[in-house]
Amino acid sequence: MTTLKILASAYACRPGKGSEPGIGWNLVRELAKEHQVWVLTRENNRPAIEAELDAHPIPTLQFIYCDLPGWMQRLNRGQRLVQIHYYGWQIVAYLTARKLHAEIDFSLAHHITYVKYWSPSFLSLLPIPFIWGPVGGGEFAPKPFQVDFGWRGRLYELSRDIARWASELDPFVRMTARRSRIAQATTEDTAKRLRLLGAEAVQVQSQLGLSEAEITQLMQHRPPSREDIRFISIGRLLHWKGFHLGLRAFAQADLPKQAEYWIVGEGPERKRLEALAETLGIAERVRFWGNLPRPNVLEKLGDCLALIHPSLHESGGLVCLEAMAAGRPVICLDLGGPALQVTEETGFKVAADVPEQAVQRLAVAIARLAQDADLWTEMSQAGQLRVNQMFHWRIKGKLFTQLYKNVLEQACLTESIH
Repeated sequence: MTTLKILASAYACRPGKGSEPGIGWNLVRELAKEHQVWVLTRENNRPAIEAELDAHPIPTLQFIYCDLPGWMQRLNRGQRLVQIHYYGWQIVAYLTARKLHAEIDFSLAHHITYVKYWSPSFLSLLPIPFIWGPVGGGEFAPKPFQVDFGWRGRLYELSRDIARWASELDPFVRMTARRSRIAQATTEDTAKRLRLLGAEAVQVQSQLGLSEAEITQLMQHRPPSREDIRFISIGRLLHWKGFHLGLRAFAQADLPKQAEYWIVGEGPERKRLEALAETLGIAERVRFWGNLPRPNVLEKLGDCLALIHPSLHESGGLVCLEAMAAGRPVICLDLGGPALQVTEETGFKVAADVPEQAVQRLAVAIARLAQDADLWTEMSQAGQLRVNQMFHWRIKGKLFTQLYKNVLEQACLTESIH
């Protein structure tokens, strides 16, 4: 395939980071291996990007830094108005892109980050094929599970629903959906929203990946001792992360008395979770580690048998990929991004219909992994294989190269017909 001129929009893009900044950086770096890539990003990403490129130059990758006026930057200090800032940045990015396109004549435009469907990308207005995503945000916590949320959690869910509803009325969001040659959704929940917004060609594709270095590092973990039965959950302690379900399942599971449940992370739900552990009579077997540096988090992961990740609405779930790469089976709900990553071969996906039944199924999965060494080994190996075959950033880059080829061929066919 001939080298393309790709214009990418990556509001979040920074080397050496996870989450959104990592998605932006890793994908454009992979794309630049086969194409010329220009990336629109924020000014505050410049120091980290330029330091990385000084150390490891990529001649086919260029960054264009643009941002809102200084007064708006000051208002957004500490990300207080990040959603408003993000919306405004899309306009600035489009005005910059329009001038660039007149000079460079891009083959196509691709919106990469933020990974959310309920904000527009004005790059869709350019007279070239536009790819949107993967984008997420269409996921929701099943109503029966919201009974366990405190008032803050319920208010959060209500506010989130209202924000999505209002955003879907935005004509520019609908325009972005309609003008996308391909709209990629992180989950089927988001895919449904994109179709309702008018996107004609929708695909479901995880936005997540791991680099060669990350996979190599994670695969160095040895199998844990069968004498020390430990399970782990990692993430911010928020109501929708479902750690309360993990605690209940651990309490019900048929486990040796010395079995432990480790929770790594910090957040507003910590006191409620600690109180729940006391109520369940498992406080002495549950360890709250708080926030730890990333190397320490991965060390804790390697000391455990499996990851318990009962998140109730999540577009991604990078920790699931990290666990699989480390050879740790994943126990999750059959919801959102984790359900797209985890298979029957690599872990347990539990139906999220009735909370009590979901907890029981989680407990059964926990007990099976603790008791069946052969099953653990099969899932451990299958998880590592799946990450290498499906979630390596190198693979992601090749998938997008093929997608670009398909989109441009279809665009040429459409033009010839007309």
